[in-house]
Amino acid sequence: MAGHSKWANIRHRKGAQDAKRGKIFTKIIKEITISARISGGQVSSNPRLRKAIANAKSNNLPADKIERAIKKGTGELDGVVYEEVTYEGYGPGGIALLLNIITDNKNRTVAEIRHILSKYNGNLGESGSVSWIFNKIGQIIISSSCEDDKAFNAAIESGAEDFEINEDYYIISTKVEELMEVRDKLEELDFNIMSAEIEMIPKSLQKLERKQSDLALKLLDELEDNDDVNKLFTNFDVH
Repeated sequence: MAGHSKWANIRHRKGAQDAKRGKIFTKIIKEITISARISGGQVSSNPRLRKAIANAKSNNLPADKIERAIKKGTGELDGVVYEEVTYEGYGPGGIALLLNIITDNKNRTVAEIRHILSKYNGNLGESGSVSWIFNKIGQIIISSSCEDDKAFNAAIESGAEDFEINEDYYIISTKVEELMEVRDKLEELDFNIMSAEIEMIPKSLQKLERKQSDLALKLLDELEDNDDVNKLFTNFDVH
């Protein structure tokens, strides 16, 4: 796919193999909670919650944790109140960074993000400073446990707009509003759904020299490890 950041591939592969399951679960639970807080706890009327629960099940999050996260979001159970915010900024060499944040303390989080960026020659920008660089699309990750042609044909017949082959999985792109419909069709065909998310894909990629590239990778890793960073997008062309 033209303009697709390889960082997304690395992130998904890392997420599938990451031994720190607790950190993954924390981010999934936050997404479920805020989805329920914003649009209610009924899956039938809350597409974002439905997507979050589907991804939770794909990551083997226990059902009782899913239920508790929903109830905390709707206020049926006591818990912290999360807010969602988007930060835009720049990393080494001027690469664009778009961060989706879910936090219970915006002041703490923005201070942490500023500190991380400053360590790697980056900084926060104003709203709209880099978001125009990205296109919003739906992306489904399925494991490559079958022949490429079979997966490609199934994806296209299910309504996908693009298909990318990787070593351990396939990336299937859709219109945002058709993401869950395509996901469900693929699941009905017995494909192993690893994730289904709305992603921000850069229109073009930015290459860096080796020294800046190493800094950028360290920055992305540290941002990903922050519990309040729900999603991270960049136009950095990872080699």
